[in-house]
Amino acid sequence: MTDLSAAHDAAVTDRARLAGSAYNGDRDLAARQSLYQWQTPRYDLPGLVAERLGDVRGRVVDIGCGNGKFIQRLRQDRPDLSLLGFDIAPGILAGVPGPVAVADATRLPLAAGSVDVALALHMLYHVPDIRQAVRELARVVARDGLVVVSTNSDRDKAEMDDLWQRAAGDVLGVERGPARISLSARFSLEEAPAFLGEEFGQVEVTELPGTITVRDPEPVIAHMASYRAWADQHDVPFDATIERARAIVVEDIARNGAYEITCLGGILVCRR
Repeated sequence: MTDLSAAHDAAVTDRARLAGSAYNGDRDLAARQSLYQWQTPRYDLPGLVAERLGDVRGRVVDIGCGNGKFIQRLRQDRPDLSLLGFDIAPGILAGVPGPVAVADATRLPLAAGSVDVALALHMLYHVPDIRQAVRELARVVARDGLVVVSTNSDRDKAEMDDLWQRAAGDVLGVERGPARISLSARFSLEEAPAFLGEEFGQVEVTELPGTITVRDPEPVIAHMASYRAWADQHDVPFDATIERARAIVVEDIARNGAYEITCLGGILVCRR
């Protein structure tokens, strides 16, 4: 691992940064979530997760529940389930319908085998010790229970990575600037089955490929700006790079009629 990637890993997993800045409210997370309104095909991720729980009865815990999108959907679709949300960031839990609690994925305040389903959706890349978090998922779920995980591919939104480097290069006066930080790189869709396979005999992967098409730059720029908590990790003036990226997207839309981003995420359903 290079010094740069080690520094990025430390920043992505830093609890003070996560709780105090990145997720002290839901503005930045909501900006990242909202970009998918322009994706084709459009996946209803909370609905897809709810479908996976069709035969489940009992207790579901959403670990790293963030702003509660999945909890809210399950409350609507499955009022028979007992739901509990955990997150390390008290600020983002403020708007989530309870019960919720502040908890760490590597030390869950749950008895062994006490839940029927554990959700870990787009969050394991924030955990310093991913293997320990997977062991905790296995510990708290009943023998015949499910663990449902989601993350993004290494190839997800490559156009936005390129956009950042183009914009950063223009700001710095070089051909290409430094890469932007990647949140999911530590636990990508490509690597996730190996991590999960250490504790679960069955890991079923469903890939969710798509293309985001926008005719207004703002959803793309809001997504890019939502990484402000990691601005110090980009080795480039953050606001100036965002503004240059906006200008590039405006130019691309004027030339091509739209700006396209290819996406690849996935859901992994784990059983013993």
